[in-house]
Amino acid sequence: MRKDTNEMFFQLVALMLAIIMVHAVYVTVVRPNADRIVSRSAEVAAAGGEYVVPRSFFVVIKDFEQEACFILMIWALAIMGYKTRTALRESRMQEMPLVSMSEGTRILPGDAGQLARPLQSLPERQQGYLLPRALSTALSRFQVTTSVEAATEAAHSVCETESSRLDSELSMVRYITWAIPSIGFIGTVRGIGAALGKAHQAMAGDIAGVTASLGVAFNSTFVALLISMVVMFFMHQLQLMQERLVLDTHAYCENRLLRFLKSQPT
Repeated sequence: MRKDTNEMFFQLVALMLAIIMVHAVYVTVVRPNADRIVSRSAEVAAAGGEYVVPRSFFVVIKDFEQEACFILMIWALAIMGYKTRTALRESRMQEMPLVSMSEGTRILPGDAGQLARPLQSLPERQQGYLLPRALSTALSRFQVTTSVEAATEAAHSVCETESSRLDSELSMVRYITWAIPSIGFIGTVRGIGAALGKAHQAMAGDIAGVTASLGVAFNSTFVALLISMVVMFFMHQLQLMQERLVLDTHAYCENRLLRFLKSQPT
């Protein structure tokens, strides 16, 4: 419960910081530069020159839809960074000799309690990691049931449950990856609607308003799709890391503990 509370608090703080930072950059850098470029193009056109649609980086990202996409991108990256740090910490547990058996050793049900003591002496945070939980659960089940099959099933069940939990906890990131292109499409609809509202100006020969509105439509979709690709890449990398953690934990339990268990003494 404490872990979930800490993660929720982190996500809320990360969202607030993302909103503040991105909006500050937009207010102080992006929109002033974009307005300057657009105004310069309008002045050239008003002086009789050929109107050129501005294609500056600041103009492409200046609208509210792009700002929202950047906020969601930073929020998603912060969430994935938090989960990546946790996964790396758990992976480092596999380098520790939590249980160390030499070849030929046989673990009987009466030995399970003694083997579990080093796991119980770990700090509380580390006891909640996947590997110590899987080892402790297997040893406890073996001590109670004296069954190797029951201990093996218990370790496998912990790994499968953790895999499902890790997958479900990525639901927020999946929602963000869906929301980013959706916001881009909202910008497309808004831009096309604005362009249609200025169609009478284009018929009179003034195409600046229509092209600016169409720019909003295409730029928002362009930026949203690019950002979505970036977020999806990092999400798949995180999923791969988490899947490897579960598989490596399963292998650790099998190689370091389960194959040494024996129900009855020889």
